[in-house]
Amino acid sequence: MVLNELGARINGALQALSKEPVIDEKAVDALLREICGALLESDVNVQLVQKMRQNVKSRINMDELASSTNKRKVIQTAVFEELCSLVDPGVQPWTPQKGKQNVVMFVGLQGSGKTTSCTKLATYYKRKGMKVGLVCADTFRAGAFDQLKQNAARAHIPYYGSYSETDPVQIALDGVAQFKKNKFDLIIVDTSGRHKQEAELFEEMEQIAKATKPNNTIFVMDGTIGQAADAQARAFKESVDIGSIIITKMDGHAKGGGAISAVAATGSPIEFIGTGEHIHDLDKFSARPFISKLLGMGDISGLVDAVQDMHMSGKNKDMMENLAKGVFTLKDMRDQLQNIMSMGPLSKIMGMMPGMSPEMMQGFDADESTRRLRSYMCVFDSMTETELNGDGAVFSNERRLHRVARGAGVRPVEIQALLYQHQQFGQIVKKMGGPKGMLSKMNPN
Repeated sequence: MVLNELGARINGALQALSKEPVIDEKAVDALLREICGALLESDVNVQLVQKMRQNVKSRINMDELASSTNKRKVIQTAVFEELCSLVDPGVQPWTPQKGKQNVVMFVGLQGSGKTTSCTKLATYYKRKGMKVGLVCADTFRAGAFDQLKQNAARAHIPYYGSYSETDPVQIALDGVAQFKKNKFDLIIVDTSGRHKQEAELFEEMEQIAKATKPNNTIFVMDGTIGQAADAQARAFKESVDIGSIIITKMDGHAKGGGAISAVAATGSPIEFIGTGEHIHDLDKFSARPFISKLLGMGDISGLVDAVQDMHMSGKNKDMMENLAKGVFTLKDMRDQLQNIMSMGPLSKIMGMMPGMSPEMMQGFDADESTRRLRSYMCVFDSMTETELNGDGAVFSNERRLHRVARGAGVRPVEIQALLYQHQQFGQIVKKMGGPKGMLSKMNPN
């Protein structure tokens, strides 16, 4: 992932500090030199790095630190807070309100992933229960309307565009008017991708903003753009009032620090991060969890949000009742695995867990783990309802075991491994369930 290497470097510097026998000004300077070097190599603007170094130094009073019982903690906290301030301008992003007619305009460079991000954002708010519509006001790029149309159709989101009308301002006006007439909660307007040197396109962007009067203008920034991010972001900020930022392509291996510079250049908060090509690969951004995850401390709030988005307790009432009673069937295990797979790529979920440092994530084979989960789902699909509602004891019958193996296209030993994992977790559930167990509180009855 973008910034993984940066996280590993900073994490390594902080760990090196914890091994220092004496924490003095020399040790702090060495730590800051390593961290600043890592930030510069990741394309973070040099002025931002210098400012961060000064802020950390001003936070650490060496005279007071001499008498502190936990010097390392004081220094680590100062570094953490200043890293957070790099990506947090201290402004809350605008959020659409359900029941009101909200208009959002997307702007950004050509090839930044703007049109795809429009559909991702529409899907995100559709999951929140909003009525969302997409308007394609990009008449400059050939195939722009076709792309938005295909994405919207795949996500089952209404869209508006035109093959005959060449005036993007008119298309934007007509699209917004149509969706407002039909009482849509959120209307997203996609504009032409542009470059800071293209004066005509910037003028067009200003005209669309003036005509549609958006509640929020989102600047889409390519996470791999590098040092050019600062100048490009400033050019957009001078033309329109940028309310928030979406950073895309954060699943690659580029340096990614330039995107951090865009926050300082616009003074606007990062609202979302694009982490892949899939329609659901858009993560809500929060500075502290982001830096925490970057340094291998996990993102518990993100993990909780992912679980809440699944509405687990509502969908799996039978499973929750079984767990409360201390019962764990094969069907319950299948439902659990389906929940995990619906939360997104395993590497993303693992990255939210505390203790999963960037170095550990590099050794995690997400593709292999996903393949194994899919294989398990095939095994469950090959079982009868009676087998699923049991504890797996019936599979002591080899004929039954071989029948399921043939149906799932796996070896019998793989089914035995699945049954062993089910048995291990089942024992834990038995201990925690029952009338006096901790899980009994989950019983909706």
